[in-house]
Amino acid sequence: MINSEIRRILDFTLLNVDVTKSQLIDFCNVANRIGPKTVCVFPENAEFVKSFLDEEINLALVSHPFPVGSDSIVEIRKKVSEAVNFGADEIDCVLEPRDVSDFPSEVELEKLVEMRDSSNGRVLKVIIEAPQLREREMRAVIRMVLASGADFVKSGTGRRGICTKEQAIILAEEVCRHNVISGEYKGIKLAGGIKTREDLDKLISAIYEIDREIIDRGLLRIGTSAILV
Repeated sequence: MINSEIRRILDFTLLNVDVTKSQLIDFCNVANRIGPKTVCVFPENAEFVKSFLDEEINLALVSHPFPVGSDSIVEIRKKVSEAVNFGADEIDCVLEPRDVSDFPSEVELEKLVEMRDSSNGRVLKVIIEAPQLREREMRAVIRMVLASGADFVKSGTGRRGICTKEQAIILAEEVCRHNVISGEYKGIKLAGGIKTREDLDKLISAIYEIDREIIDRGLLRIGTSAILV
């Protein structure tokens, strides 16, 4: 991919709870220079970041708690709504895996419905923490995420494992399956350990094995703080 194509799919990310205003300004300056699709930060940094960010760059906010998702429907409602109120164009929200035999179940479906309802029409990206899941669980939870109305399914937070080629292929297969069944096109966000162009090219090649048109539809994103183009 050429640099302009990478910028089109890049969610440029700064998720550091101890970040300083100086670091946020530097981050915005880099974002303004490279022109990513979005910048991705915590809600408490939204107002400050927006004051320095070029208007054409979308603001993605990561709903708390992060990187461990909430078990409380009330908390999910509150935190996703806060992200909306802070001016999010897009919201990334963790669906926490559970080590139980029936995962995913009605518990996860209830959380997903609340995420969708509380996001108030914003682009919703649900983080599934694929590195923590077996293949059966991963496929089942992706299907539930997509059926519940999320716009993107995101591989992980990056805090509990990297995104692999195998995960990327499963994500692409399930998004294509959803399209065949429902007629809806949904998106994929890959995140976790994507630090070099080699890492990026490997994952995009895996996606292309299944769907070569996903980027043209605007439905592939890469979450990283390391790749600057």
